[in-house]
Amino acid sequence: MALSLIGSKMATLSGLRSIMEDIAVSTASGPADWLNLGIGNPASIPDAIAEWRSLTEEALTEDFASASCQYGPSRGSAALVDAITDYFNTRYGWSLTPRNVAVGPGSQMLCFTAAALFAGPGPAGTGGTKVVLPMSPDYTGYQGLCLHPGGVVGVPATPVPEGPHRFRYAFDFEALEAQPDTGMLLLSSPGNPTGRAVDAAELDALVDLARRRDVPLLLDHAYGEPFPRIAPTLTPPPFDDHVINCFTLSKAGLPGERIAFAIGAERWITPMVSFLANSALHAPQLQQSVVARALASGRLDRLISHTVSPFYQERRRLAEKLFEEVMPESVPWRLHAGDGGMFCWFWIDDDRFDDMALYERLKQDKVFIVPGRHFFPDGPADPHRTRCFRVSLSPAQDTLTEGITRIAKAVRALCP
Repeated sequence: MALSLIGSKMATLSGLRSIMEDIAVSTASGPADWLNLGIGNPASIPDAIAEWRSLTEEALTEDFASASCQYGPSRGSAALVDAITDYFNTRYGWSLTPRNVAVGPGSQMLCFTAAALFAGPGPAGTGGTKVVLPMSPDYTGYQGLCLHPGGVVGVPATPVPEGPHRFRYAFDFEALEAQPDTGMLLLSSPGNPTGRAVDAAELDALVDLARRRDVPLLLDHAYGEPFPRIAPTLTPPPFDDHVINCFTLSKAGLPGERIAFAIGAERWITPMVSFLANSALHAPQLQQSVVARALASGRLDRLISHTVSPFYQERRRLAEKLFEEVMPESVPWRLHAGDGGMFCWFWIDDDRFDDMALYERLKQDKVFIVPGRHFFPDGPADPHRTRCFRVSLSPAQDTLTEGITRIAKAVRALCP
């Protein structure tokens, strides 16, 4: 079998996907005694599960025939699109119409759609532009968005120490300005893996660059405001002619249902709706009905404020406390400063440390983490990318506690 150029690119396992395969193989004979701190799945929060089940039962009873037994509009169901426009217009004082909204089967698909539309080879294969990540590291899934090789590039962030065991990344705006062939800017804020949120001055600079290049800035709010607010944000989502805001229900407790939506100027949203029509027809309609009910009734806001956000805030406090207690003082370890989020992101500033060596050693102790290199697109050699790793805060509390203890032991062994 001969794959096409695009086929060769898209059939290749990414670094993180290969690790997920490794986890599946390693735990196949008995996963119960493995501690998976690499998982990106949101935590199973009983109250959140109960609320989504209740909303789904209502939609199943009242909307099943109209939602699941016939096709719907590619932009999204009228009920959900109206609920989105009403919600954001009320909350932020925007003036959205349905033409500013595109509902899709998950935020990954919406990002893929935008990347395919706004970056890549030009007409007849000439020229070409790239998806540029203004701050690297960023979500590893972005690296698989482009159908052509080398279509995603990242601008390495500058790690800035803050106190003995904290650090924070800073944008390298000079390097970002110098980046050629930009077709789209793409940033998660708050970020995966760091939890870092863009502030008002940084956001202004990014929007200004997008405006001067006449390209979209896609802001992925998967962890931020207004939902799921897993990590605090420093500025509300902006509505601007050069910004596409992407929101998902995954981290609010519905990761398996693949419901997300993009909000932006009609010039960006209209081709996205056409792309969705040509590729997926439309997002699952019963779950669109569920989300419309959650938004319009205020139940989503209450779920976030009373359940989801407090859960992750407490997990972050617990993890920070545990790491402070068990990580070796002899090792120059730093945790990305505590904005919150689903993850802890570590930098071990020591020549003896290697992220894959930690991964393999922890596997011997039946613990999974994610090596940091997978959050950096391919580029010039940089030792920083192999000195980081990500730990998930989603597993059960006893799993997290024991896993952190084993991580500290493995770091001590690698950097005696």
